[in-house]
Amino acid sequence: MTQTFPGASPRRGVLSIDEGTTGTRAGVVLDSGATHEVFYRSIKVSHPNDLSVEQDPMEIWTATVEVARRAVGRAREEGIEITSVALSTQRATAMLWDRVTGRPLLPAVVWQDRRYAHELTAHEADWDAVLLARQGRPVGARSPFLWAARQIAAHPETAEAHRTGRLLFGTVDTWLIWRLTGGAVHATTPTNAASTGGYLLERHAWDEEWIGHLGFPLDLLPELRSDDTGFGTTDPAALGIAVPLTASMGDQHAALVALGGLAAGQGMCMYGTGAFVDAATGTTPALPRPDISGVLAQPGRRQGDISHYSLEAYTSTAGSALRWLCDDLGLFASPKELGEEAGRVTNRPGRTPRFVPALAGVRTPVWHPEATASLTGLTLATTRADLARAVLDGIAHSVCDLIDGVADTMGTPFTRLRVGGGVSGSDPLMQIQADLTGLPLERVSDSATASLRGTAYLAGVAQGLWSSLEEVVEAQPQGQVFEPSITAAERTELRAAWRDVLIAHLNDPELLPLREDTPEPHTPH
Repeated sequence: MTQTFPGASPRRGVLSIDEGTTGTRAGVVLDSGATHEVFYRSIKVSHPNDLSVEQDPMEIWTATVEVARRAVGRAREEGIEITSVALSTQRATAMLWDRVTGRPLLPAVVWQDRRYAHELTAHEADWDAVLLARQGRPVGARSPFLWAARQIAAHPETAEAHRTGRLLFGTVDTWLIWRLTGGAVHATTPTNAASTGGYLLERHAWDEEWIGHLGFPLDLLPELRSDDTGFGTTDPAALGIAVPLTASMGDQHAALVALGGLAAGQGMCMYGTGAFVDAATGTTPALPRPDISGVLAQPGRRQGDISHYSLEAYTSTAGSALRWLCDDLGLFASPKELGEEAGRVTNRPGRTPRFVPALAGVRTPVWHPEATASLTGLTLATTRADLARAVLDGIAHSVCDLIDGVADTMGTPFTRLRVGGGVSGSDPLMQIQADLTGLPLERVSDSATASLRGTAYLAGVAQGLWSSLEEVVEAQPQGQVFEPSITAAERTELRAAWRDVLIAHLNDPELLPLREDTPEPHTPH
């Protein structure tokens, strides 16, 4: 069913909702593939103690309704026909609620929560290799299933809701799908399920053995559907329209689609508070390697009955390092000023400042969660510009560690790398990044809406708005391209020097210098 407003023009589009960790946005993605006006509302994240991170599920819901209704209203004013709804969400944030009252029984546990990290560590020896082989990820430091099992045991009201068949469990996508359909659908998708640490990559099924081992009641598992299978029709009481809820994806997976990570070797890097590097690997998963830490295999998207896989690596320090230096320490007035200062340094001799941006540990190429940042190589000749350049170099090298880790896990270089996110607006950083990767980097023109657009593209293809994802993705305007400006030999020398800095800082004998046989990335024709 399509919702047509009076006086509608030929313009059509998908109402897309992007529910992130700190805010929710919504806008209509038009049949051109561009996003119409986007509406945003921030949401709170609470930290009851050092390890716990929580949110209010009802605030997530009310924020979603507010921005979506505003987008619907603007579409009505301008005669845009909304053909369907698409959803992208933060991943692995979970909640428990009452199916009768519709009310959450507890605060949601956010994906950053680490309250059970120590307990999960005890499972690593027996389970890491098993889970890496079938889920593409190790035990890890979080588990929504362990959290839910503990809450049911600790809270009589929650236990009673389970006993009487009233209890529902799900990640943010499941919660919003259930609310948007008026309680008709309790489901999730691979791109969200995988982040919970309970999804069997090649079987499109829950890993019931592991989930049950954690004490989670298997009867609470949501139904697994493909990302574009469809989730019923939206309840008019929610958004004021009754249209198909066609697609639902995890936010990074949706961004990978929008940035053109569709075929094996095509990838993206999103620079925000941290940085995510994702690459498509085709219809056969590329499983993690034991000698490369922090690279996870996952479903990039499940379209129809076909899973398209991807790899992902993450560093928690990118924009957070710039904010710390500018806002907390006051060394620079703004990230923009820091970038301008860094741009004044034209060459980097051997003895220069080195910044290791491990403000929240290191994940890749080795796992050192306890690692701290360092700033070394200072002399009386060191200038503010030298410091600024050291900071950008450190961020770029850390991201290059992710890129190299993903490429080595794939067993093949990236064929294309598109970048986005707020921090990618720094021209000096992007040029340094291109030099260190040896790849041309295309900074997309509208990366802030990547998650909105990616899941809308998936919905639009399922509904026939576009013939394929490739059609709509490649129709988008090209962004600015940063070409490598140094030789392969210079890149190898710089990367080897960085590896030496990491070895010295982390004191890790397993972190070997770059191998001479490490393949250089090639420039696609």
